[in-house]
Amino acid sequence: MTPMPVLEIEDLSGGYNLNRPVLHDIGLKVMPGEMVGLIGLNGAGKSTTMKHILGLMNPQKGEIRVDGTTRSQNLEQYQGALAFVPESPLLYEEMTVREHLEFTARAYGVERNRYEERSAELSRMFRMEDKMDSLSIHLSKGMKQKVMIMCAFVARPKLYIIDEPFLGLDPLGIRSLLDFLMKLRSEGASILLSSHILSTIENYCDRFVVLHRGRIIKQGTLDEIAAAAGMPGQPLEQIFYSLVQDGE
Repeated sequence: MTPMPVLEIEDLSGGYNLNRPVLHDIGLKVMPGEMVGLIGLNGAGKSTTMKHILGLMNPQKGEIRVDGTTRSQNLEQYQGALAFVPESPLLYEEMTVREHLEFTARAYGVERNRYEERSAELSRMFRMEDKMDSLSIHLSKGMKQKVMIMCAFVARPKLYIIDEPFLGLDPLGIRSLLDFLMKLRSEGASILLSSHILSTIENYCDRFVVLHRGRIIKQGTLDEIAAAAGMPGQPLEQIFYSLVQDGE
C-alpha cells in the first residue's frame, strides 16, 4: 500500500493581492521520511509557500493537506502535525530558554518524561546547556536561532517546515542541525527545507523543488533535475543557476 503524503499541495495559487498572485499553480508532495529542498532566488515565492502551509495566508485557489486533512476540515490535527523554524528567530524576551521549550512541549501535549529527555538531548547537541536559564533577550542571534530549532524538535510532529535555518549558526551548529534532521528523517519525519546554501543541502535532501517567479520549473531527485536540465553529473548549484537563468 502506497503511504499517504504528510504534506500535499495541489494547484495552489495565492499571495497578498487577489489581482496579482505570487504563487501560480504550485503542486508538490512530501512523503513520510523524506526531506525535500525548496530552492529559488529571493522573491521566488518560497516564504509565501510556507506561509500558506502554516495557515498565515489563505489560498486564492487550490488545496493544502497536512497529515491527510485541510485546516478547514480539522484545524487541531492539521496544526498539531507540523512545526515551523522561521528564518528570523522570534522569542519572548522575558522568558528563558527552558521556559520556551516547556511552553512548546505543553502546546503539543508532550509528556513530561519525554520533554525532559528531549530537552536534555537538544541542549547538549546545540551546546546550550549553560544557557537554559538565560533570558532570550540576552542571547546572541545564533543562540536565538538554536532556541527556535530546539522548540521545533522538542515537539516531534510529523512535518517540519524549515526556512533558511543556517543563518546565524556556527559551523558546529549547522552540523548538529543537519545530523539531527537526518535522525528525524530516519524515524519517519517529513521535512520541507528552504535554503540558499545549495552545496550543503545537496547531500542531504531526497528531492528538490525549484521555484522561480512563483512557479515550479523543475522538481525531482538531483539526478532527475540534472537530466531534465541536460546537465547530468553536475552539482546542484550549477544546475540551479542554469535553470533560473533560462527561466529569465
